[in-house]
Order: sequence, then structure tokens, then C-alpha cells
Amino acid sequence: MAVDLLSLSYPNLSPSILAADHSRLNEEIALAKKGGADFIHLDVMDGVFVPAKTLGAAEVGELTKVSPLINDVHIMIADPYHHALDFIRAGADILTFHLEACKDEEEVHKTIALISSSGVKVGISIKPLTPVEDLLPYLEEVDLVLIMSVEPGKGGQKFIPESLERIRKVKSLLIERKARAIIEVDGGINETTGKEAIASGVDLLVAGSYLYGHEDFLDRCRRLLGL
Repeated sequence: MAVDLLSLSYPNLSPSILAADHSRLNEEIALAKKGGADFIHLDVMDGVFVPAKTLGAAEVGELTKVSPLINDVHIMIADPYHHALDFIRAGADILTFHLEACKDEEEVHKTIALISSSGVKVGISIKPLTPVEDLLPYLEEVDLVLIMSVEPGKGGQKFIPESLERIRKVKSLLIERKARAIIEVDGGINETTGKEAIASGVDLLVAGSYLYGHEDFLDRCRRLLGL
């Protein structure tokens, strides 16, 4: 679907399907929508860039077919330039790749251009130890900046407190550059860290284990959104 990120209301939610019950994914996605989320987060891991291995392009395609939400696809994979089209064809509405997965600045620009020219929104992500300043050459070219608040590749980790200052820095840089990208955060998000992240400048919260597997899923969504 054609997505206008700037027309949506924020803060917003992108529940992580990785933490959902995969035997009833249609229901789990519907639950996210009922909870007020405009997005669903699909984590792709290749066992190379990160140790874990999860969804591939085929599985992403099956999920996007039944998703009425914005398909927020986060590829934690090596060599994203040569794999991006697979996930675009699979139905990604937003495709976020890792800065660290590219060999140099030229490859980052090429990957951004490839995704953008395909009509898909472009996200760029950085790991917790990557300097925020490394994003500077790309801020005007992307639609979303994803700050990892845990090390990518494993669910259920605790939020790294220093992530809040990193979020504030990114927000400041976006304002300074007059760039219009939204800020997303992923890792260790719960009622407390979610509120702190929003207060620091986050627009979009990714939450998995905090939401899925709990009977009060809808109440947890509302609490994350401050409702």
C-alpha cells in the first residue's frame, strides 16, 4: 500500500509479530489493529548479520497478504542492497536496513535509492554502539530512523538506558537538518521505557514480548500510547 507516514498520528505502535502466536497470526495481527496500532513489525534475521534466523522473504509475503496494517519490515541481514527487492516484492510498506550491514557510504546511498525508487518507504537502523553521528549523511534521504535499544537478534532483552540520549540526539539532528523522518525504537519496550522513549522524541514504538502472550494486550497497547 502507498503509505504517507507524516499523515498518521503519533506516538504509534508497531507490535512485533516475532513474539506473537504463529499458529494464529491472523488473530494476532487483528489484535494489534484493535489495540490502535497502524503498523505491524516483521523482523527478518539471516543468521549472519545477527546470530538468530527468523522470517525470510517467502514468510514475509505470507504475512503481508493477510495484514491490513502498514507492514514495517526490519531486515537484520548482511548485504541488504542485494536482498532488498525480495522483501519489497514480498509486500514491505517500510523496509528498514542496518547501516552496519553495508560496506561503505556509497552502498548505503545505493540501498536507500533502490528502496525509495521501488515506492517503498526507507528506514535505516543502527545498533546500540554505533555513533548516532554516523547517520548524518543519510537523514534527508530516509523516511524512518530506527534506534535499536538492545543488541539486534534476540527478543526479551532489557532496554539500554543510554538509548534515550541517542534518541534525543537523533531528534535534534533531524530538526537541525529539517529532515522529516520519523523515529522508531525497538528493544525492551514496556510501559515505563515506552513513556521515556516518547518523551525523548520517539514516534513509533516496537513492542513484542510486552504485548503478545498477555490477556490484557489491548490495555497494554493503551498504556504504551498513554491513553
